[in-house]
Amino acid sequence: MRVPLPEAFLRLPIAHRALHDRAAGRPENSPAAVRAAVEAGYGIEIDLQLSADGAAMVFHDEALDRLTGATGPVSARSAAELAGIRLRDSDEGIPTLGRILGMVDGRVPVLIEIKDQDGALGPTVGPLEAATARALEGYAGPVAVMSFNPHSIAEMARLAPHLPRGLVTCSYHPQDWAPTPAETCERLRAIPDFDRVGASFISHEAADLSRPRVAELKAAGAAILCWTIRSPTDEAKARRIADNVTFEGYLSPLPA
Repeated sequence: MRVPLPEAFLRLPIAHRALHDRAAGRPENSPAAVRAAVEAGYGIEIDLQLSADGAAMVFHDEALDRLTGATGPVSARSAAELAGIRLRDSDEGIPTLGRILGMVDGRVPVLIEIKDQDGALGPTVGPLEAATARALEGYAGPVAVMSFNPHSIAEMARLAPHLPRGLVTCSYHPQDWAPTPAETCERLRAIPDFDRVGASFISHEAADLSRPRVAELKAAGAAILCWTIRSPTDEAKARRIADNVTFEGYLSPLPA
């Protein structure tokens, strides 16, 4: 079953990792960045990693090092431990998905990227998807899930078939995706799993939007989002093809 992407995802520009600005005390994926996006009226894109005790945590990287003063994998710490680890340039810890959904409370759309846990975009999926589905039970606001890993989205289709779902897609240059095998990159570049997983949208690399497969999917009715836009000039160019943008580093114009 293909679930359409709610209209709000096509109308409101989507703040990449929420409306983050470290200089203003709003690191990426932080509660402060989420609050700022909600107050401004933007959609929000967030990322999920899995804690050691099976909670969906709003955090981009597999490791803590870049974004916190701690080290090591996110998956080695409990949700409570992660909540106590302060994000750089912030006095806030790493939030759970449940906490962020409670903050948003349906006021703006939430686009959730489930980060690959397999290590090579393969079939080893399940725990993070289950944690995501649990956190989303009963949430009434506009929400959608997506992943680079089609196996993850196939699992979400099984666990939560009522949720809109999509694929994050790109040019898949093998040198950027090690240790993902080159043959996997070649396969995924063609976006072959769109129908199999019941996707209703893609979020595609902005520099690769001219790919014929993107046009083919758009002509067939797929919604086309894109990542990551960092200037008004790039936004204008992307919107020639994409229905909406995921942006950072500037304020995308809101609809009148």
